[in-house]
Amino acid sequence: MSPRVVLVTRYPEPGRVKTRLIPALGAERAAQLHRALTERAVQAVRSSGLVLELRTTGAPTAAFEEWLGAVGIVDQGEGDLGERLARAGPPYPTIFIGADAPDLTPNLLQRAARALNEASAVIGPAEDGGYWLLGLSHEVDGVFEGVEWGTGVVFGQTMNRLTSAGIDPVLLPQLADCDRPEDLARWPELFTE
Repeated sequence: MSPRVVLVTRYPEPGRVKTRLIPALGAERAAQLHRALTERAVQAVRSSGLVLELRTTGAPTAAFEEWLGAVGIVDQGEGDLGERLARAGPPYPTIFIGADAPDLTPNLLQRAARALNEASAVIGPAEDGGYWLLGLSHEVDGVFEGVEWGTGVVFGQTMNRLTSAGIDPVLLPQLADCDRPEDLARWPELFTE
């Protein structure tokens, strides 16, 4: 069974997205960057041939449909990121991604999907200590609980939870997120001065 890809994202409202980039870009340009990153991630999933489900917040479903076209759209609901991811998981297999990794490609998503044919989990570490992708073939108790989201220990904590569950995940290449002002120079095509 082919996994679906759950893309967790927020509506690109100025002042509510890419807040760490606002000092460098301003609220409007930070929102434009978030919009571009989300569109890029949606296109990567569509080009991979995998099923896309958007888990959204910040606007009604109709706003996302108008922006991104007809895709499976589900409101994220309340709670921290871990609670929202746990709700989004079933049915498995599921690949979770965000819109922060500009170097996400259809090929990487296909590699993750193939890995889940053989393994219980696949993970793509991010340079900042998080991860850009987590794929699970089945529910893993506690994998999203008590994680210090948005910090440099997310990848390590997640690996510990997987290992504690007896899972040795397939590792994908490390990618960088576009979250901080110093990240902007890597992808000049994503924004304009």
